[in-house]
Amino acid sequence: MKSSYQNQTKMVHGGVRRSYFGEVSEAIFMTQSYIYDTAENAEIRFQNSGEDEFIYSRYGNPTVAMFEDRMALLEGAEDCFATASGMAAVNGALASCLTAGDHVVASKALFGSCLYILEQILPKFGVEVTFVDGPDVTSWKRAFKANTKVCFFESMSNPNLELVDIPKVVEIAHSYGALVVVDNVFTTPVFSNAIELGVDVVVYSATKHIDGQGRALGGVVLGKKDFIRNTVEPYMKHTGSSMSPFNAWIMLKGLETIELRVKAQAKSAFKISQFLETSSEIKKVIYPGLQSNSQHELAKQITSGFGTVTTFEFIKGKKAAFKFLNNLDIIILSNNLGDAKSIATHPATTTHQRLSEKQKEDLLIGDGLIRLSVGLEDTDDLINDVSSALTTL
Repeated sequence: MKSSYQNQTKMVHGGVRRSYFGEVSEAIFMTQSYIYDTAENAEIRFQNSGEDEFIYSRYGNPTVAMFEDRMALLEGAEDCFATASGMAAVNGALASCLTAGDHVVASKALFGSCLYILEQILPKFGVEVTFVDGPDVTSWKRAFKANTKVCFFESMSNPNLELVDIPKVVEIAHSYGALVVVDNVFTTPVFSNAIELGVDVVVYSATKHIDGQGRALGGVVLGKKDFIRNTVEPYMKHTGSSMSPFNAWIMLKGLETIELRVKAQAKSAFKISQFLETSSEIKKVIYPGLQSNSQHELAKQITSGFGTVTTFEFIKGKKAAFKFLNNLDIIILSNNLGDAKSIATHPATTTHQRLSEKQKEDLLIGDGLIRLSVGLEDTDDLINDVSSALTTL
């Protein structure tokens, strides 16, 4: 696959491993283990497996390898390891490179399960974690120490779409020799510039835009080949969080259309955000593509697009938010995002419900806040659906 090809071409043809049958669609290699010609061959393969030599599907699988290769092409990374879920990717990327006595600096605006790993799990094993205000570069500078091993943040936070100044934080982290690990889900692999901006490790929940149709769980860790194969892979294959071949095949099919889907969804998200700004019921609309957004210029610097999610807050709080949600017709209520179907979520009572009231207040996750993941329905139909639900308030 030529590096000069555009991403859409790479996502259709990249990483393919055809069997001797010459199949057009990628094969699903549903196997647990593999046969060796001789005992000597088995010994050699266990000692040093080649690129297309597999010994056990928890360690590697042809279908999974195709997905990993294609994701690396899309992200512009040297290598990739596919995991059973997005949280397996986050946990694996962090736990594989941290030991007791290490220090982590992380943005406080994180998905609830990411916060759980950093607040509850890592400290149990002697890892110190300091949380900072992600958009505030000064707070990052103050937090780093001599033993800081990892810097972790969401490039666009869930659910308030806060952006981190990636180049500045990368510069700070690297001056301490720290690894920069970024959760890029809301930015999407289509709009991501993270690797170009110096980020060392990128993680995704493939469950979101990569699948894009609500079918399967998955995750990926992307970065330098040495880190992926010598740090992440040993941890993952021995702790059992590898991706199944069937899910990898689903993700491969998702990648064929990801650029078309995400760009169409982002276009709709922008128009819906513009419409929401006209409502007198809404206190604020958060979408980086809006000129009114305080981080609009930063968004243009660190991404090539503004994402598929818009967030807005009702003046009258939870009562108005719930009434709005209950009167939607096309847009469904669920807690996923990046789907072909538009999905509305009330973060304070669902995805971030385990947070304390103080944490919710600090993260500006109010009772009136709605997160809307925009799908592939007709944009005018979605705007009419939102408009109709607003008239019931």
